[in-house]
Amino acid sequence: MTMPAALAEVVSEFRDVQGQDRLRLLLEFADDLPALPSELEEAAMEPVPECQSPLFLHVDAADRNQVRLYFSAPAEAPTTRGFAAILATGLDEQPADDILGVPDDFYLELGLAALISPLRLRGMSAMLARIKNRLRA
Repeated sequence: MTMPAALAEVVSEFRDVQGQDRLRLLLEFADDLPALPSELEEAAMEPVPECQSPLFLHVDAADRNQVRLYFSAPAEAPTTRGFAAILATGLDEQPADDILGVPDDFYLELGLAALISPLRLRGMSAMLARIKNRLRA
């Protein structure tokens, strides 16, 4: 599986814990979702309707060697925020080609399938797909 070192490290963190501890780790990521920069408003961001909770993302690929990713999700949506934070931690500031090389189903490596509904997992897949679509455009 090919993925940037930062994302591989996140996957490794999830592999190092079991069961409910994986869910706790996801919630820790949710708490660490970076705030939006002051110049970026949610209204200017792309919605990801496949997510069960409102999620907006912005892909800044002006420098394809250092793509910037921004996410906005409400505090009341910790699973969605956690997924966004995983992508932010693992893919922000990475080269576009490295992001495009991430397997679409990498999130299965997190071991959350037994703990989280398939609908929610589909939200993470949709976030990655939209990021990749923006990079291809």
